[in-house]
Amino acid sequence: MMIANLTGMRSFLILGFPGLSPKHYGPVSALLFFIYLAIAIENIFILTFVIFEKSLQKPTYLVFCHLALNDLTFGTLTLPRIISKYWFGDSIISFYGCFTQMFFVHYLGSVTSFMLLVMTLDRFIAICIPLRYPVLMTNNIISVLCGFAWFIPLPLVVAIVLHALTLPFCKSNIIAQCYCDHISITSQACGENVKIVQVTTLCMAMVCLLLPLAFIVFSYISILVVILKMSNAAGRKRTLSTCTPQIFITCLFYLPRCFVYVSNTVGFSFSLDVRIFLILWYSLLPAAVNPIIYCFKTQAIKEMLKKRLRKTKIGIKIQLSY
Repeated sequence: MMIANLTGMRSFLILGFPGLSPKHYGPVSALLFFIYLAIAIENIFILTFVIFEKSLQKPTYLVFCHLALNDLTFGTLTLPRIISKYWFGDSIISFYGCFTQMFFVHYLGSVTSFMLLVMTLDRFIAICIPLRYPVLMTNNIISVLCGFAWFIPLPLVVAIVLHALTLPFCKSNIIAQCYCDHISITSQACGENVKIVQVTTLCMAMVCLLLPLAFIVFSYISILVVILKMSNAAGRKRTLSTCTPQIFITCLFYLPRCFVYVSNTVGFSFSLDVRIFLILWYSLLPAAVNPIIYCFKTQAIKEMLKKRLRKTKIGIKIQLSY
């Protein structure tokens, strides 16, 4: 299907997995639907649990809430479109609808990167300068920092989208991806400025990804040095355990991306289906797994959940006894 001319396109076609047989459309759409349900239920649960549990309204858990909101939004803006393709055969997305989706894909990814920076800063201050933590990391300060994490990428991503909109689109209208992203869209553009737009966008993306990553790596190295200097083994273990949720979440976000980028840099190529799967994997896996990490790797949340479950069981037994 081609809807292309020198003045622009009316719509794009989401390709999804090009090598997927039509007989597998149903199972794949069902799998994606259950992934979306998991993302929605888990992240709504985290938001609700922290909002209504006053004892958890502390800096660390407020950052978790911002991440949960980000993950929920990302899943909601990307998964329904690809689900409808395989479930209902609806592959068409409007021209500006595709650019809108591209904006949110890159914006929310950048917000996650800066939110991980805030999360790391919280642990850095708590472990490296613990006496200053109650002053430097209040709920108001963490809310301001999270606000900056939402705001800083905004002008950069708006500039990226507006820059891409200046390109003439005169190639195929097929998006070789499960959702609209910058590479998939600009690969359908033509003209002398395509390379300039792509390189400029790459530089901006590296700012949003590598600057937070540099601080995160520096902070965790400093944290590790402080922990290793502790003479008490139990203290070392307890202090390290307060960082494990953040480390898991950070690794889930950065490691697959770094693997794909490094592979492309050294010339290791993937098939189109594998590349699409990897991008979908590192985009959606954190959103589905992060709430589980919050619940099972964060002692306060885990204890509060146990307490609530015990109260629920006692309440059920009392009702049954009557």
